[in-house]
Amino acid sequence: MAFMDYPAHLLAREAAPPYFGEEPHALWHYSEDPGLGRFRPHTPATNPTAPPLVWAVDTRHAPMFWFPRDCPRGCVWPQADTTPEDRERFFGQSAAARIHVIESAWLDRMRDCQLYAYRFPAEPFRPHEEVGGYWVCDEEVEATERVPVDDLIGRHAAAGIELRVTPSIWPFWNRVAASTVGFSGSRLRNAA
Repeated sequence: MAFMDYPAHLLAREAAPPYFGEEPHALWHYSEDPGLGRFRPHTPATNPTAPPLVWAVDTRHAPMFWFPRDCPRGCVWPQADTTPEDRERFFGQSAAARIHVIESAWLDRMRDCQLYAYRFPAEPFRPHEEVGGYWVCDEEVEATERVPVDDLIGRHAAAGIELRVTPSIWPFWNRVAASTVGFSGSRLRNAA
């Protein structure tokens, strides 16, 4: 397995590990909407004091978006400073370097979801100051490509990312938040 060069020196925190089939570094936006093209800076509803930005995710961190948009999920990976205890607790029974967790109520939507990955030109973007793998710009951006992304469960399997399904994400997430693993959580307000 050969992994592409990754600009880790640009990130605010340690990058997630590479995955099987990882393509070259690029910037993406994932959506269930097939009709996007031009992206305008906006302020997220969850952070109304933030400046308006266009957000992108890089290829290395793209698997964190292989989900229906509103699906609550937790993504974890070991880092250089992950303790042996946390490595055993989260990865001891798995050969995967990344684990993604969703709630069982979202499984059918995960099976049926059709995503589109919009590639952005790299030039106007800069790494986000605090969140590794995210890139931002404050001007309108035209996507240069739209790629259909389907079979999200199979995509996880092919990438060597363990996908766990649980009735509630909270027991897992409460342990993650108090641990030394790298993590990203999305849409947790939608969790059971």
